[in-house]
Amino acid sequence: MTLKTLAAGLALGLSLLAAPAYAETIKIGATPGPHAQILEAVKPILAEQGIELEILEFSDYVIPNEALASGELDVNSFQHQPYLDNQVADRGYAIESVATTVNFPIGIYSDKIDSIDDLPEGGTIAIPNDPTNGGRVLLLLEDNGILDLTDGIGTRASVADIIDNPKNLQIVEIDAAQLPRALPDVDAAGINTNYAEQAGLDPVNDPILRESPKGPYVNVIAVRSEDKDASWVKALVEAYQSDEIRTFVETTFNGAVLASW
Repeated sequence: MTLKTLAAGLALGLSLLAAPAYAETIKIGATPGPHAQILEAVKPILAEQGIELEILEFSDYVIPNEALASGELDVNSFQHQPYLDNQVADRGYAIESVATTVNFPIGIYSDKIDSIDDLPEGGTIAIPNDPTNGGRVLLLLEDNGILDLTDGIGTRASVADIIDNPKNLQIVEIDAAQLPRALPDVDAAGINTNYAEQAGLDPVNDPILRESPKGPYVNVIAVRSEDKDASWVKALVEAYQSDEIRTFVETTFNGAVLASW
């Protein structure tokens, strides 16, 4: 063996040691903020099993399911079950949840008032423009006596279901990611925890009204139906629902995000 051959062999060996060889790569979609942060913590757990977790971030709630259904993603982790159910019903996706993840109690924030009871006559409230998250805010307002909705409408509530609005509040629907920016222009806004955190708001202490953590809005891991029994899905779920990730959620988010498995 020549010195040149030996050197080449050593270089190859060192390169193999430096770059881990993954047996499998999983492409997962998430929204920026806590969802993506938690997945970054899951990443090394899967790496130990020879699985690379490639995290792709999306700035809205629509594209991650489109990308999953089309095969651009293998899995996503960004939505709660009512939202997924709504997407499947409306768009016919062959997508289903395989595990619960975390809960983000939605909050109503305001730069102008300190209590929900201080909403002025004819005041403006901004809510997410996607059906399920907008409905969450409406249900929260109903639960606190601000307005009344059609009996039994539940998580399907929309602005059209408001049957009594004593303060004649104006309900404005805005893209969920833009709601923090709208705060100066409205009396109050219902903002999802991930977007509130990105905007520097404190989801535990800043809301003038906060959703109960016990409810149907627990987030899920979703895959195409054909993949639900795949071994990589089981590995991902076990890594996500590990004690290590529970501790990460509890210590990182201090009650703003709740482990729900």
